Amino acid sequence: MELISPADSMFLLAESREHPMHVGGLQLFELPEGAGPEFLADIYAEMLAHTDVQPTFQKHPGELLGGIANLTWSFDRDIDLEYHLRRSALPAPGRIRELLELTSRMHGTLLDRHRPLWETHLVEGLNDGRVAVYTKVHHALLDGVSAMKLMRRSLSLDPQDTEVRAPWSLGPRPRPNESRSLSRLGELRSVAGSIAGLAPSALTVVRAALLEQQLTLPFAAPKTMFNVAIGGARRVAAQSWPLKRIVAIKEASGVTVNDVILAMCAGALRAYLLEQDALPDRPLIAMVPVNLRSENDQSSGGNQVGSILCSLATDLTDPADRLATIHASISSNKAVFAQLPRLEQLALSAFNVAPLALTLIPALAAAAQPPFNIVISNVPGAREPLYWRGARLDGNYPLSIALDGQALNITLSNNADNLDFGLVGCRRSIPHLQRLLGHLEDSLTGLEEAVGV
Repeated sequence: MELISPADSMFLLAESREHPMHVGGLQLFELPEGAGPEFLADIYAEMLAHTDVQPTFQKHPGELLGGIANLTWSFDRDIDLEYHLRRSALPAPGRIRELLELTSRMHGTLLDRHRPLWETHLVEGLNDGRVAVYTKVHHALLDGVSAMKLMRRSLSLDPQDTEVRAPWSLGPRPRPNESRSLSRLGELRSVAGSIAGLAPSALTVVRAALLEQQLTLPFAAPKTMFNVAIGGARRVAAQSWPLKRIVAIKEASGVTVNDVILAMCAGALRAYLLEQDALPDRPLIAMVPVNLRSENDQSSGGNQVGSILCSLATDLTDPADRLATIHASISSNKAVFAQLPRLEQLALSAFNVAPLALTLIPALAAAAQPPFNIVISNVPGAREPLYWRGARLDGNYPLSIALDGQALNITLSNNADNLDFGLVGCRRSIPHLQRLLGHLEDSLTGLEEAVGV
């Protein structure tokens, strides 16, 4: 028996048919020269042979004392891999459009809590000859950073490497200089002590922020069409952009890559809301996740993610002014966050996201003032090309979670020379989600023109 940590249990408690709580990823692979029609079928057979499943991929919620749920993990020692690993084929004509429709349906369905909380789908039938892999894992098992790192470990830097690795069979990397003597009782005491310290730490941080006016705080966000109660169906969209375009803007304007990404998203959101006749007078506020893992703890399960808030300056018409405002907002907030001890970083992050709990009450979801308007997350990916039995990773699109009051999510990751964007929206609340891809391109072009590159 293993107790579920408080942070991980929140993702289980918050889940419902309308609110699937898994993170996902869609990968596109360019087949190696000479690959035959059985390429994906052969990989499927080899992956099924990896029956040594690591504990993280054995977990599903158990019951304590015959009925109390979401407190302990149960471990499935005899996993039906043919249930968790599946093959799918696209209907004709096999365009990216059909792939995204299939991914949208899979991303909107709940994982079976009576089985380990993950699925991998191998998809063939694309008319351009590529193959795709869609994977989803419950957020209670892995956060986006650790899931991305595990995916990277299952691939190879060598295009001649023909070994097929299954993510569920890869154990955590050894952690150097780490004591193994800490007991589970000691871990629980540490967790309990941290939680007990959150309230006073949060009050200290908030008081300092109010006095010094250094932080963007929750509830400064205007109400928008993104901040509504949602249904269970999802729509996803995905596209890649050359990283060199973002870097050129960064170097010309003296900001960071993340500043440019946020400005790119801000311009796209502004254009989309104008198109829907729904742009508020006040600027949108984004929640930006921050990885709190140490360098020696990047592959373990669970969630170690903080959060800060940033003004997106969507009230400004000039892209250069919008970029400068975003840079000032995120820089000052990051500076305060970086100076805090780890416990107070957790406290501030909890303070930023705690108001989302109000949206779990249906009557409040539609009326509550949003703590922020959207989550925009940049998950570190691979800087070099990656290969899967010789097939090159052509696109790696992270897909996250939509919530009541947060009907749209933007997550991206670097993949060699590209930035790969994955958009997830409530199918009912966010019409024409794919148009945001065009607005992202227009916003990036506008930034290039504004800074002269």
